[in-house]
Amino acid sequence: MSGPVFLGAADMAGTEVLLRVVDTLADAFGDLSAGRTSSPPRTVVPHGDGRELLAATSVWERHGVGSVKITTLTPDNPDRGLPLIHGVVALTDLDTGRITALLDGAELTAVRTGAVAALATRLCAPEDAADLAVLGAGVQARAMVRAMCAVRPVRTVRVFSRTRERTERFARWAREASEERLRVTVCDTAEKAVTDAALICTTTSTAGRTPLVEAGWVTPGAHLNVIGGTHEDALEVDPALLADALVVVEERAAARAEAGEVRAALAAGLTAPGALRELGELVGAAAVADARTSVFRSVGLAIEDTAAAAALLAAAGR
Repeated sequence: MSGPVFLGAADMAGTEVLLRVVDTLADAFGDLSAGRTSSPPRTVVPHGDGRELLAATSVWERHGVGSVKITTLTPDNPDRGLPLIHGVVALTDLDTGRITALLDGAELTAVRTGAVAALATRLCAPEDAADLAVLGAGVQARAMVRAMCAVRPVRTVRVFSRTRERTERFARWAREASEERLRVTVCDTAEKAVTDAALICTTTSTAGRTPLVEAGWVTPGAHLNVIGGTHEDALEVDPALLADALVVVEERAAARAEAGEVRAALAAGLTAPGALRELGELVGAAAVADARTSVFRSVGLAIEDTAAAAALLAAAGR
């Protein structure tokens, strides 16, 4: 019997593979919201200055797979020229207990994070949304550009991050990756980046409680994917945005525990738990895009790793 296969970045690349992960995640979120599967909380072990060791595991019974992911989060790494996240994912066959694949954990995290945001965008954003703003210039920012371009006709990208050199490097990558299809602009402020954008993706490693994006900067009807922050009280966007927006989360309980904007909006009475919509509730439902701003606040769930790993193994045909 052969051992587990290894899937690296090359095996996870390409729009076709990404869209396969998006479709598989839609299936998984449908099961999650319907109570056909669950996503246990991660184990997080802090060890100073924002550094964390994380372990996450889940099973997707209907598809006969499970996974265990071990990752590290090191906020200082981008300044060292190293990835923010390192890790590995083990995919298992529930019937035999055999480990079928080992996947690069950092790359899988980027792919599935982009795919989850792509799913939310496909469900919530106007179909003609073409102007994208990105805050952050790291691995997750690149994943967001790929994901948004896969599900919407993006033509322009405005980017802001705190380090000009990294931002310029990101802009060059975006132009080259799109073969100059994208018009990419580096902005001096977050406000300039997000003003008039139809799609806004925040991908920073902020630990602050002062929002990076003020509510008044966001054009009504825009769609936001909020995926950054390093702890449960960090704020990337103004919680006031959630008061009148369609607020979408992966799972209500996880969002209430880990999503800074949701926690702050609930504490201030700007929204209520019942107003939060789960992704799985929107899958297969009638189109929900309307004139309201929509905010997808992601925290990342273990079931996403399991579903994405299964989709990537199937796409690799190995």
